Amino acid sequence: MPEMPEVETIRKTINNKIAGRTIKNIDILLPRLIKYPEPKKYKKMLIGQKIIAMQRRGKYLIMKMSNAAQAVFHLRMTGRLCYSSNDINEDKYKRVIFELDNGDKFIYADTRTLGTLHCINKDEISKIKGLYELGPEPLSTEFTLEYLEKKLKNNNSKIKSFLLNQKNIAGLGNIYVDEALFIAGIYPEIKANMVPADKFIKLYNAVNKVIADGIRDGGTTFRDYVDGDGKKGQHQNNLFVYGREKEKCRKCGTIIEKIKVAGRGTCFCPKCQKS
Repeated sequence: MPEMPEVETIRKTINNKIAGRTIKNIDILLPRLIKYPEPKKYKKMLIGQKIIAMQRRGKYLIMKMSNAAQAVFHLRMTGRLCYSSNDINEDKYKRVIFELDNGDKFIYADTRTLGTLHCINKDEISKIKGLYELGPEPLSTEFTLEYLEKKLKNNNSKIKSFLLNQKNIAGLGNIYVDEALFIAGIYPEIKANMVPADKFIKLYNAVNKVIADGIRDGGTTFRDYVDGDGKKGQHQNNLFVYGREKEKCRKCGTIIEKIKVAGRGTCFCPKCQKS
């Protein structure tokens, strides 16, 4: 699933291409992906409108329009947005095609068709519960050490579950949670309220670091993820533990192990992450 670095990279690579352009037509090839409103009204809200900007909140992409409508894309497992000029990047898994006034297109593609598309007015954000309930993002002014400490002390779920919960911190997923816990030296099954006090700041810094590094590297590609230009990310080359089970820890040489936490495959170093 694309996480905050991947979604931010898509936003950055597509925003300058579509901002200021007008949507001339929308071809909805798989109507069930349009969750609100119904497809005919979805098209009516967007066709003929100018795109102001592509923004992001957590793992959601939000396209702001000249009529104040907001087209919201949640990519989930295998969704992607790519810009297409002269039929380049015409993804074979295209599901919704937005035709622009310059003859180009941007395309929502989705291999497993688990993503969702909405179009809402500015006062309808509560219709997208996941977006409405998002916590603060890493690298934001709202995500402070004090905020993290307070949330940890009042939560008895496993630390990995805590970090995956978008209500606590927006944008983290399986890859970057495993990486942050490794950097902070925290065992993934420890309770959030049992994280040693001396590791609060390590975890805070680690969460910000993994997100910043992921954005720097253009995201992580293992299977489906590509940016708005159709290019793969490079962060998979710099991971410490995720996807490296049975390989040697880059820090201490111990073999990376994999367990299941909160139903998710979880990679960690048993020596570097003892508590």
